[in-house]
Amino acid sequence: MSDQIKFIVDNLNKEPFRKNYNLITFDSLEPMQLLQVLNDVLSEIDPKQVVDIREEMPEQTAKRMLSLLGILKYKPPGNATDMSIFRQGLVIGSKPVIYPVLHWLLQRTNELKKRAYLARFLIKLDVPSEFLQDETVADTNKQYEELIEAFKTLHKECEQLKTSGFSAAEIRRDISAMEEEKDQLIKRVERLKKRVETVQNHQRMLKIARQLRVEKEREEFLAQQKQEQKNQLFHAVQRLQRVQNQLKSMRHAAADAKPESLMKRLEEEIKFNSYMVTEKFPKELESKKKELHFLQKVVSEPAMGHSDLLELESKINEMNTQINQLIEKKMMRNEPIEGKLSLYRQQASIISRKKEAKAEELQEAKEKSASLEREVSVKTNQTREFGGAEVLKGDEFKRYVSKLRSKSTVFKKKHQIIAEFKAEFGLLQRTEELLKQRHENIQHQLQAIEEKKGISGYSYTQEELERVSALKSEIDEMKGQTLDDMSEMVKKLNSLVSEKKSALAPVIKELRQLRQKCQELTQECDEKKSQYDSCAAGLESNRSKLEQEVRGLREECLQEESRYHYTNCMIKNLEVQLRRATDEMKAYVSSDQQEKRKAIRQGTMKICQDCVCSLPPCSCAYVLPSLQLWNSIPKILLNRKTLERNSGKNKKLYEKVMVQI
Repeated sequence: MSDQIKFIVDNLNKEPFRKNYNLITFDSLEPMQLLQVLNDVLSEIDPKQVVDIREEMPEQTAKRMLSLLGILKYKPPGNATDMSIFRQGLVIGSKPVIYPVLHWLLQRTNELKKRAYLARFLIKLDVPSEFLQDETVADTNKQYEELIEAFKTLHKECEQLKTSGFSAAEIRRDISAMEEEKDQLIKRVERLKKRVETVQNHQRMLKIARQLRVEKEREEFLAQQKQEQKNQLFHAVQRLQRVQNQLKSMRHAAADAKPESLMKRLEEEIKFNSYMVTEKFPKELESKKKELHFLQKVVSEPAMGHSDLLELESKINEMNTQINQLIEKKMMRNEPIEGKLSLYRQQASIISRKKEAKAEELQEAKEKSASLEREVSVKTNQTREFGGAEVLKGDEFKRYVSKLRSKSTVFKKKHQIIAEFKAEFGLLQRTEELLKQRHENIQHQLQAIEEKKGISGYSYTQEELERVSALKSEIDEMKGQTLDDMSEMVKKLNSLVSEKKSALAPVIKELRQLRQKCQELTQECDEKKSQYDSCAAGLESNRSKLEQEVRGLREECLQEESRYHYTNCMIKNLEVQLRRATDEMKAYVSSDQQEKRKAIRQGTMKICQDCVCSLPPCSCAYVLPSLQLWNSIPKILLNRKTLERNSGKNKKLYEKVMVQI
């Protein structure tokens, strides 16, 4: 269990989950959190499962998860009672239920993603049979099944393409490489066009080159057609030879055979073919169908673990014990009728087995004969291709055998002569060995005589001198040959050098002129480059000065704009205060008493006379704001410095205010 939890935690901490759990935090998760983790894993497998469990009913969550686990072929451990426990544990978020599910899902995530993707398109809808009686419903259902089959084929092709080794990155690299090659070819073509333009009649030569290319392509196409026609002719000749061989064999069989023998042969073939069709092939077909059904059943079941294999083995052992018990019961009964019938059954089964074995042997023999005939036809075709003779038959074969016999007699005679030569060679070899031994003995005797006479090594030195003289003569001959060869090589090299010099002389002259031109051009290039550098430096310095001036002017512009907005605001404030002051002056100077009462000064004086508070006059809370406004009027109007800084309009306003005052 600890290994299982460790595996789950390691996989949840990896991409794409990034849960950052450890064993303690994961084991201390609450049931709702554990269900959310399970839902996150399921949503990674199937994106439709992205749901917040807190916003969903527990029954709906359990139903959704169970349906997806059923599609993914998850097999919970246990029988039917354990299935109900599994559902309840999934609803309440039980750890013993959810841990195995998480372990199973995280083990095979990629495989389950593919299965969930395919399940969306391959799980067929269950349409009731009464609805299928309607033609439109039946047609749509048929189209639906055809689309499913088309999806299967397309998915298989897609998987094959994925595993075939082609990838988008490689294709992009190939495309980029081809585009680079295309650009290089375009540049090369332009270069060649520029070169060709200097040649006389280049248009006519280009036209002739195009015609040549077209003719070459046509020649390649015709050669390809010729090769295809040769292959077709070869296959046709092979087919004709096979048909001729079949015709010969049929004629040969018809010439020797009688109607009775032909009828017997045909009857045997008919019996054999009827036996194969009615008995053997149906049995083999049924056995193959059973194997296919069994394999499909095995494939449809989920992957089996060690516990499942142990359960199956226990079931197999139980079934074997039951079979043995039934066999023992049957043997205990020991009915005589059944015993007699069993003998006949055994005989019938033995005969049927023999019949099947003979039929298989006959089929194998036919296949072998057909393969041998094919090999013979292939070999005959090969011999004809290599110029060999055809396969002999009848009298020609007899004559060929007689020739072989005569040649075999000649071969035997020659072989006998060779054996005699070999025996003689053995004798000569033995005599050579004996003579060598005698020569060695004589040499020993000669050395002993030389030692006695005091001239030991005389014969050896004489032989060495003769051998050295022979070697010297050979070396002298070789030296002479090598000197002759060297003199010839020197002559050839001198002639080649002179030819190359004569060929390179005009090229060297042209090269000298070109070098002079190159030096002149390099000088001009250096001068132009120095001019360009000086001009660029002057322009760069001018540009930096202009940029500094532009920055200063921009700053001045911004300052003037801010000053302009500030003066506008001050003017508006002064206009408002001036309006209020003029209104106050009119009310104060007018002869009408009611208008005088409206004046702020009159209101404040009245309040001061009526005020009974202990504060000094014109300083209470009611009078103070009005007096402050009245006292601020002269300051506003008489702020000469501020008005002088402003525009001429403000001066006119100032004069107007002063006149009114």
